[in-house]
Amino acid sequence: MSLDRLNPAELSPPTGFSHAVVATGSRLVFLAGQTALDTDGKVTGATLPEQFEKALRNLLAALRAAGGTPADLARVTVYATDVADYRAHAPELGRIWKKWAGRDYPAMAVIGAARLWDEECLVELDGFAVLDR
Repeated sequence: MSLDRLNPAELSPPTGFSHAVVATGSRLVFLAGQTALDTDGKVTGATLPEQFEKALRNLLAALRAAGGTPADLARVTVYATDVADYRAHAPELGRIWKKWAGRDYPAMAVIGAARLWDEECLVELDGFAVLDR
């Protein structure tokens, strides 16, 4: 399996994402949207960074259950109920990403959402990974 991250010089320099990811492998893992729910189904964290960290850890737990690692992520979509708040916390969210997922950035997008399934949730992450096993 290989993921080749492409960042063409004619595009703006990426910060915390890759412009394109070419995936070659034998197994795709589609990851459902994850929020800041704990094992009892309760939303944890009152701030966007707290909820982002829990949602990311939940996404990575699902990926690990499928036999993958953060480096296998080809695409992640972030749904935020307040994009301005997300942008304001971007440096902290980047540090959280690096702590749990490292520096092999997938192709990413942040999309504003009026609300998420659980009204208290501020952020949700989904994505897919490519594995060779």
